[in-house]
Amino acid sequence: MEEGYSVARRWEDLDADALVRIFQSLNIFELTSGIAHVCSAWRSACSDPLLWKTLDLSMVKLNFIKTTSKPYVYVDGPSDKELTRLLKISLNLSQGNIRTLIFHINLYVTDAMLTYTAERCPHLRRLVLLAWNRIKKSGICKAIQSWKELESLTMSSITNPEYLMKEIADNCENFFELKVMGPFEDKFASTLVMYLPKLRVLSLRCSMLTRDALIIILDGLHSLEVLNISHCLIEGQKTPASRRIIKELDESILEKASRLREFKTCMKDSCILCQRTKADEGLLRWYKYEEGLWKADEVSSLAL
Repeated sequence: MEEGYSVARRWEDLDADALVRIFQSLNIFELTSGIAHVCSAWRSACSDPLLWKTLDLSMVKLNFIKTTSKPYVYVDGPSDKELTRLLKISLNLSQGNIRTLIFHINLYVTDAMLTYTAERCPHLRRLVLLAWNRIKKSGICKAIQSWKELESLTMSSITNPEYLMKEIADNCENFFELKVMGPFEDKFASTLVMYLPKLRVLSLRCSMLTRDALIIILDGLHSLEVLNISHCLIEGQKTPASRRIIKELDESILEKASRLREFKTCMKDSCILCQRTKADEGLLRWYKYEEGLWKADEVSSLAL
């Protein structure tokens, strides 16, 4: 062989494991930008299960405006098309290997998008879905029926939680972890006790929480191990003129909570998040604050 002569390597000859490691550093936009079309080897690497344990759409945003009539939000057509394209490519490449699915707090998916996703993520174990405006009862129920292995859900507070908790109870026997972002009242607490008595982890951080709901949870969820009420506004007995916010937990609640492995609280006037929850009257306007703050949680398994 002549000195200086080298053999050019083809793209498809690159080591498969090395390709997967490189692709692991890419975000969802880069991973779905067309690199799977370079050659068959790259497409195979793009479909490696290591890349698709989690489908993180928390950096995907839509162009939307709030409206005064149902569903109280309008999403423009190009945004919907881009999200649909992103879902189709991702779910095709993932080949059913997604275990965790994370949607941005303002990612308003439709029933059609949710159903399409559920059918292609049969082994989903964790779902983070907070924008429910365009999802109907039938849509989320159909999705839950597809997710038999679901273990964890992060959701917004909803007016009628009974149908959803019942669907989870009927279909997801391994479900053990729930995070609710938004007001949490007696009805929601009673629904959890009725349908999810084996719940082990519950986070209600940065929300309005009634004292009665807290007692229902502590008395009724006998399997509960971890409860996070950090930065919550806890509402005491209402009066005709106003509501009373509890500034510290009384001994009866602390005694009930003593059986828990972890009881996370923060009600400090000096705490920034406590101040924000109070200013926003128990319904935190996350858009006003640092990008990604909504992902935080004092419970490590629920933090993103």
